[in-house]
Amino acid sequence: MKTIIEPFKIKMVEPIRMTTREEREAAIRKAGYNLFKLPAEDCLIDLLTDSGTGAMSAEQWAGMMRGDESYAGARSFFRFESVTKRLTGMRHILPTHQGRASERILFGVLGGPDKVFPSNTHFDTTRANIEFGGGRAVDLVDPAGKDPTLIAPFKGNMDIAALERLIAEVGPANIPLGATTVTNNAAGGQPVSMANIRQTRDVLHRHGIPFFIDCARFAENCWFIKMREPGYADRSLESIAQEMFALADGCWMSAKKDALVNIGGFLAINDDDLAARCRQMLVLTEGFPTYGGLAGRDLEAIAQGLIEVLDEEYMRYRIRSIEFLAERLVAGGVPIFQPAGGHAIYLDARRFLPHVPAERFPGQSLAVALYLEGGVRSVEIGSVMFGRRDPDGRFVGAANELVRLAIPRRVYTQSHIEYLVEVILEVFAGRDAIGGLKFDFEAPILRHFTSTFLPA
Repeated sequence: MKTIIEPFKIKMVEPIRMTTREEREAAIRKAGYNLFKLPAEDCLIDLLTDSGTGAMSAEQWAGMMRGDESYAGARSFFRFESVTKRLTGMRHILPTHQGRASERILFGVLGGPDKVFPSNTHFDTTRANIEFGGGRAVDLVDPAGKDPTLIAPFKGNMDIAALERLIAEVGPANIPLGATTVTNNAAGGQPVSMANIRQTRDVLHRHGIPFFIDCARFAENCWFIKMREPGYADRSLESIAQEMFALADGCWMSAKKDALVNIGGFLAINDDDLAARCRQMLVLTEGFPTYGGLAGRDLEAIAQGLIEVLDEEYMRYRIRSIEFLAERLVAGGVPIFQPAGGHAIYLDARRFLPHVPAERFPGQSLAVALYLEGGVRSVEIGSVMFGRRDPDGRFVGAANELVRLAIPRRVYTQSHIEYLVEVILEVFAGRDAIGGLKFDFEAPILRHFTSTFLPA
C-alpha cells in the first residue's frame, strides 16, 4: 500500500525557534518543572494538547470573514445550530466558549453534594466541575482499558456490570446523569463501541437516568467503529455519528478537538426543562444564548469544522499518523499504551521508569526528560493529574502513569514525527539516569496546571 499522505497543502507556515539543551534546562527550572508554565516559543514540538492547537482550513478562514457579529440572532449562530442539530439530532443547542464551560453549566445545574456521576472515564475538567459542586465522579472503564499491554478493539468501553452495581449501591435518585467519553481520553485515548454505548444507554434508561456523551473526539471514535465494529464498514462517518448521538439524551463538546477550531464548544440537550435551566446559567456565565461567549466568526468556523472532520480521507490520514508513530516506538522497545488511540500516543511511564515510584511522579519526570532532550512538550496523565491522598493523608497513586503526546490536527508533518521518535528513543536509552520529582507548590484544584516541582 502506498504511503498515506496529508490530504491538504500548506499555504502558511509558522517558524519554530530552535533551542539548545542549556536553554531548555534554564526554561524548565524557571517553569518549576511544569510544562504548562513554559512559553510556547521555547517548545520545538508542542504536544501538550490537541485542544485548540489545530490548523484551520481555507474554508474555515473564509467563514470567519463572513462571521455575523450581531449580539442576538446572528446568521452565524443559525448556521452553527443547523449543522449541529443535523449531526446530533438534539433539540436545544447552547454554544459555549469551550468544553469546560459546558461542563460548568451542566454540572452546576445537576450537581451538588451526594450526587454521583458515572462515566467510562471522566477527564480532568469534568471531574473538577463535578467535585467543585460537591458531587462524586466515578470512573467505570472496562477492565480491558486498565491494561496498557492488552490489544483489544474498544478498550474505552464502560464496564456495564460495574455501572449496574453502582446504581444499586447509591440509588438512581442520586445519579442525575451517566456519561460516556468518546474517545476515552484519560484511558489511553481508546474508542468506545456502538454496542457499548447502546448498552450503557439501556442500563441508565431502565433506571430513569439520562445518558449524555462527552463528544470532543466523536469523529475519531466513529472511525474506529467503522474500522473495527461489525456492520459499520460500509457506513459513512456522518451516519455513524448520527446513530451514536441518537442514543443519547444530550452531549457536550469541546469544539477545539474534532471541530478543528481554536476555541469554542456547545451543550446539546433534548429535555426542554433541563435546557431552559442550562440556558439561564449560560446567560449568567457565557453570554446571550445565540453566541454563548463566542464571536460570530468562531461559530462559522465550528460549523465548517464539523463538516470537514467527517471527511474520510482526512480521518484515514489522521489515524494512520498516530499508528505510524506507535509502530516506530514499539519497534524500538518503548512501552506505550496499546493499541494506538485516535489523537495521541500514551507512553507508559510506569514501565518506562520502573525505578521511579508513583509518589515521585514518573509521568511528570518523563515529560520533563522529553523536553530537555528534544524540546518536546507533552502532558502527564498519572499521579500528578489523578493521584490523591486518603483520609489518613497517605498518597494513593493513579491507576496508570502515562505521558500523553497529543498530536495537533493538520499541523506537523512526517519529518516532525520522525524527529519525535528519535527524541523518545534517546530518552529511553538513557532512562536509568532519570530521577523523580516532588511538589514545590501543590495547587488544590487541577493541580497539574499550576503546581510546581523540584527534583526529588
